[in-house]
Amino acid sequence: MEDTIMNDRHFSNFNIAGFTYYDGIEVFSELKIGTLLTMVAEPNNKYDPSAVAIYYNDKKLGFVPRENNELLFKFMELGHKELFEIRVNRISPESHPEKQIGVIVRINEKNKNENPSS
Repeated sequence: MEDTIMNDRHFSNFNIAGFTYYDGIEVFSELKIGTLLTMVAEPNNKYDPSAVAIYYNDKKLGFVPRENNELLFKFMELGHKELFEIRVNRISPESHPEKQIGVIVRINEKNKNENPSS
C-alpha cells in the first residue's frame, strides 16, 4: 500500500534545463540522490514567461524544461509553491551537461506540516 501512495505523489521528472549555463558545476559534488532542491517562478524571464528556476541553496542550477513548467508555474504564481517538492533522482557525471542531473517533482502529502488538532 505504501508504494502506491508514493507513486501517487509523482508529478513529473526531467533533466535540469540550462545546467551548462548556471552554477551547477560549483556544487555538482554536493548533489546526491535525494537532495532537496528549490523551485522559484521567474515571471519576468525574457525567454519564457512561465520559467521556473531550480536552486540548490543559493546556487541556480537551471530550469524546469519549458515543456514541463506551465502548470508548476501557475500553481506557484497562485501561492501554492508548498504543494511540490523537487529532489535529485539521477546523477550521470559522464553524460552531456544538459543530461547530468535528473530530478523528480512530487506532490507533498496533504497536511504534512499542519497540526492535526487545529
